[in-house]
Amino acid sequence: MNEIDPARRFSMDAVRNYDAPADGGKPGGINDVARQVASQYRRDTMSPIMVSGVLRMVEFAVLFLSGLGVYFYYVGFFSYLAWQYPLAIAATSFLAVVLLDVTDSYQIAALMRPLANFGRVLLVWAGSFALMALTAFAIKASEDYSRLLFGTWFVVGFVLIFGLRLVMSRLIRRWARDGRMERRALIVGGGKAAEQLIRSVEKQPYNDIRICGIFDDRNDKRSPPIVAGYPKLGTISELIEFARIARIDMLIVSLPLTAESRVLQLLKKLWVLPVDIRLSAHSNALQFRPRAYSYIGSVPMLDIFDKPINDWDSVAKRAFDIVFSLVGIVLFSPVMLATAIAIKLDSRGPVLFKQKRHGFNNEIIEVYKFRSMYADRSDPTAKQTVTKNDPRVTRVGRFIRKTSIDELPQFFNSLFGSLSLVGPRPHAIAAQSHNLLYNEVVDGYFARHKVKPGVTGWAQINGWRGEMDTNEKIRMRTEYDLYYIENWSMLFDLRILFLTPVRLLNTENAY
Repeated sequence: MNEIDPARRFSMDAVRNYDAPADGGKPGGINDVARQVASQYRRDTMSPIMVSGVLRMVEFAVLFLSGLGVYFYYVGFFSYLAWQYPLAIAATSFLAVVLLDVTDSYQIAALMRPLANFGRVLLVWAGSFALMALTAFAIKASEDYSRLLFGTWFVVGFVLIFGLRLVMSRLIRRWARDGRMERRALIVGGGKAAEQLIRSVEKQPYNDIRICGIFDDRNDKRSPPIVAGYPKLGTISELIEFARIARIDMLIVSLPLTAESRVLQLLKKLWVLPVDIRLSAHSNALQFRPRAYSYIGSVPMLDIFDKPINDWDSVAKRAFDIVFSLVGIVLFSPVMLATAIAIKLDSRGPVLFKQKRHGFNNEIIEVYKFRSMYADRSDPTAKQTVTKNDPRVTRVGRFIRKTSIDELPQFFNSLFGSLSLVGPRPHAIAAQSHNLLYNEVVDGYFARHKVKPGVTGWAQINGWRGEMDTNEKIRMRTEYDLYYIENWSMLFDLRILFLTPVRLLNTENAY
């Protein structure tokens, strides 16, 4: 049979456009037991990918600095530093880290068992030296290097990285035991299939998955209330609220791929969450090539959706926000100071206006703006959209809203971490259109919150800013926001950031 591409079968567009017969994915209130379980997991966890990534950098630094230390010990700290020595030390250190990565020595299972991987680490370190020596021989430079110096570094470097791995194994075990380093997972769908999946996952030694519960729409006769010792905590719709409270990392759907309509119906509800969604292929009759699967231990999974802007991407984006927020604060500080004085002279009340809005994962955040309305007529809930010539807006307010100067204090939101510089614009919690909340107008509206909201965004530079007075405008803004989430890159962020001042010259929809 021809192989089916799971990514094409369950594309984002297919899920969003699927005509689900159920409730359209509206989250439901969870029961007391589920809420109590969810509250136990409110603390953020460390990503195993981040831990192993940081260890790569630390081990490179340890090897490189130990090599330099040995060099300075033999020749003296204030002596001439021959360029070929630090170059060779850096190249050997980098090669060792690469080879450790290639041999899976940075996998959590390997890090938790350093003694079992003693030979592998020693072989990699020796291989790195052998390749360095072979390269030096090939370029006829071997006579330039001290055998005693590099022999000493071989011993010192290995003792240091293996000692580091012994310490890391203790730390990782402690973090796993305390629930600080784990991937929290929920099983979607119960019964025999879920039980087989759970048993298979639990058999895997040193896996970092913590199963937090089971959610299934079926009644207790078709789906038992307890499966393999794990309780069924509610329905699929209730899962959404639970996943947000418990900061779930992964949803594992324990349904066969052949039940395509049922899988699509579930994904229609679940795709709004900022989580990895995997389809268990443990008992699947359809077989794909090995590279089509990801694995939890030896349990095969089909990757349906990945959490956007995750792990190292999130680190890069946070660094981007900090750097450019500081630049923005410095550049616009004269404008912000002048605006604060003008607001004070124009009307009574505070300079800043603080509004509660939806942030990442639907969490409530407080966003800063320059006050543009009369203090006694302000609308913190944003139930009434600001319109052209709105009498609630002050004289200074009209100018700063039209030029978007009122948004400048959000550089501080971005610097402190509640906003990103670029992302979907955060809307007020009670923002409405024709007496309907935005999430009642747009199906899947809360998928905008799969990433941190931004000071500026793809929708804004494409003209969808200002008054949202029609349902179509809300839908279009949401479509542009979802496009940004699905196509994010650092270059995309830079493009949006640098286009923002140009596009702000169009003030047609800004009141």
